[in-house]
Amino acid sequence: MIQKIISVNIFTFLCMILLSVAYPLLISGIGKLAPGHGKGRTVSYNGKTVGFAQEGQQFTENTYFWGRPSAVNYNGAGSGGSNKGPSNTDYLKEVESRIDTFLLHHPYLNRKAVPAEMVTASGSGLDPHISPKAAEVQIKRVAQATGLKEQELRSLVKKHTERPLLGVFGPSIVNVLELNLALKNLQTNKK
Repeated sequence: MIQKIISVNIFTFLCMILLSVAYPLLISGIGKLAPGHGKGRTVSYNGKTVGFAQEGQQFTENTYFWGRPSAVNYNGAGSGGSNKGPSNTDYLKEVESRIDTFLLHHPYLNRKAVPAEMVTASGSGLDPHISPKAAEVQIKRVAQATGLKEQELRSLVKKHTERPLLGVFGPSIVNVLELNLALKNLQTNKK
């Protein structure tokens, strides 16, 4: 009996060392090898840091592409979803309001053409990406607001579309911040 208690205590101690010291150090070491060295990849414009590549920001002007809504008001310190499901009446009203706002700025679309990701927040509330389709439905609005040609914007979206890993893992995505900075560069170069 004493031998079993000692064995269990040794196993518990080894698990504590492995899971609370060795594993976090291993993950931290792997993170140091990643772009940004585990601190996140910052995005700069004209020498000034304007955000993080993996953290969504709010864009509401018609001259920019919009990202996903945020359940945490784009607060990186408090990421998280709303935890409201499709049967929650407050959540449904919020989504309906977002659809109405989106359609107000995109009158050329019908309700069914509004991408779900443009009216629902992600699980983290900070998703920096949208699908290429969600970017494409905004091209006409951005073209009208900026005076740029739709074809130029289509090329810009295509250029900033990240393909799935190895062509199979995950969906194609567009980083909204990086797309908007490229849009700003395009406008600056046109002047």
